[in-house]
Amino acid sequence: MKTRYLLGSYAILALSFAANAQEEVTHLYWGDTHLHTSYSFDAFMNGNKSADPDTAYRWAKGQPVIHPYHRARVQLAQPLDFLVVADHAELMGAIRAIYYDKAKLPDMSLWGSMKRWFSVKVLKSKLDDGTAPEIFLDLLPDAMETPGGDPVADPNNKLPTGTFGNTRAMEQIAWNEIVDAAERHNEPGKFTSFVGWEWSSIPMGANLHRIIMSPDGGEISKKYQPFGSDDSQYPEDLWAWLEKTEAETGAKFLAIPHNSNISKGYMFQETNLKGAPITPEYAKRRIRWEPVAEITQTKGDSETHPSLSPDDTFADFETYQFYIQKSDDPYVYAPSKADYVRSALGTGLKIEQKVGTNPYKFGVIGSTDSHSGLSSADEDNFHGKMARDSTPESKRLFGIGKRSLTGWNMSASGLAAVWAEENTREAIFNAFKRREVYGTSGPRMRVRFFAGWNFAALNTQQSNVAEVGYKGGVPMGGDLTRPTDPNTAPQLLIQATRDPVGANLDRVQVIKGWLDTEGETHERIYNVAWSGSRTLDDNGNLVPVGDSVNRLTGKTDNNIGTPELITLWTDPDFNIDQRAFYYVRVLQIPTARHSLLDSVALQEKTPDQGPETLQERAYTSAIWYTP
Repeated sequence: MKTRYLLGSYAILALSFAANAQEEVTHLYWGDTHLHTSYSFDAFMNGNKSADPDTAYRWAKGQPVIHPYHRARVQLAQPLDFLVVADHAELMGAIRAIYYDKAKLPDMSLWGSMKRWFSVKVLKSKLDDGTAPEIFLDLLPDAMETPGGDPVADPNNKLPTGTFGNTRAMEQIAWNEIVDAAERHNEPGKFTSFVGWEWSSIPMGANLHRIIMSPDGGEISKKYQPFGSDDSQYPEDLWAWLEKTEAETGAKFLAIPHNSNISKGYMFQETNLKGAPITPEYAKRRIRWEPVAEITQTKGDSETHPSLSPDDTFADFETYQFYIQKSDDPYVYAPSKADYVRSALGTGLKIEQKVGTNPYKFGVIGSTDSHSGLSSADEDNFHGKMARDSTPESKRLFGIGKRSLTGWNMSASGLAAVWAEENTREAIFNAFKRREVYGTSGPRMRVRFFAGWNFAALNTQQSNVAEVGYKGGVPMGGDLTRPTDPNTAPQLLIQATRDPVGANLDRVQVIKGWLDTEGETHERIYNVAWSGSRTLDDNGNLVPVGDSVNRLTGKTDNNIGTPELITLWTDPDFNIDQRAFYYVRVLQIPTARHSLLDSVALQEKTPDQGPETLQERAYTSAIWYTP
């Protein structure tokens, strides 16, 4: 059944689940670029002693596996198409090797800030009795002595090069094992396994982490050893290493900034980390290596913050306010424009106008950052951040220091969606490089997004969005240049379809950012397509879609919302002389959050922390307009 809603000057077609009959150039693939296994030191210390890379790949393929903490059989209902096992470069495999007596370092004195845990015997004892998180807490950074300065150079920064001592041999063995696992599980055309790791720079609690992923196989990948924050905590040094290693080995890389919401204002600054102005060379180097950023994951959402986007009624989504640091005093979360993706896109416009290159012209994805070895982004199949916060009762025990951070605060998020020609390492990697990717908070909503100047061939009855979009415009991640007709405005062609086993859609929104003649950035949210017979008020707002979540079962009734929304929208406020970006946000109808499901299971009236429901969402990569 097809239902057409006439809404203002554009039409929305709410379709059934019939697949697009057109032969498409690209296909949609789902994956996770940020998964930790027992080879990561913090994962091992927090209850994951058994979920190794092989476990991670088997889970991603939909095979049943044993949970590393509660030991039950668990399984992913909808397999992934690709996965990056991204264990920390720092101490890679070392804690695991020591625990299983594979380190060949009898009674070795431990490293740097772990000195108080003076022997292998003490370490193994704490891993066995469940108190190893004390060691993990001891490794966390202190608060800054000089807030706002270079965090690496801060007097309280106690992670100089070589802090972890002579663990290189163990790390090389672990890396080779990780590479071998990726090689065993790679099945071109069916399932793609990527080699990768995490560079875990976190000076003074400023989260600057990057995921490094490569499309290369074992022969090339074993020619180098992953670069870690114990080599350098500056991103410029990471990029220099990538450049050098590429030249020496023929390897290919890209780096993905993640979880910027707790970067303490350092991830997307108008200066570099040392406070120097961004130069053309810096901007070109950064965007070369970092074409994509992570917009959502277990440690919250990094799209925007209510204080940064006060006119956005959906800005307060999975807001996370816990820095990764040891000290509780001072401990006040202070959101900054440099912490969030939307404001970073605006900052990029400003920098581009000054130096000629936009260092923040990046696409976006979601990924989990799970440390259990299980990529679980579904609310009803969520296995926590760490292995030990994977049950309704144990999630109360998971925390850092004296804070209110527990497993209840964690978000069951997210996933990376890629439009690629085929399911292979090269094709998916190239899609990342051209930014034809998007992220969701977990559901597998299918989203197409194109921009152009004339999409006259669109036929919503045939749903030929991809055919028209590629021929007459550019896809998400692309660029629009100045049109020949000064009286025209960009058209945005958008198609959003619900997760086939998920909830209906509420609305589609376009988020626009632009740079005015004074060099100031602005943002505006447009509701461009929605379900039902609602109408826009004078301010362009819609009444809420409703709530059909059963508080006793956590089930959602799809008697509200719609399966699919298609629209062709023209910017009514376009200024041909202003730099701008556009991206799409798709909202589901409300569904049960994992906090509601767990409180129901525990027979408690309300969740310990976190809301009962949420509106899951998809974020596309932007399309940029340059005059």
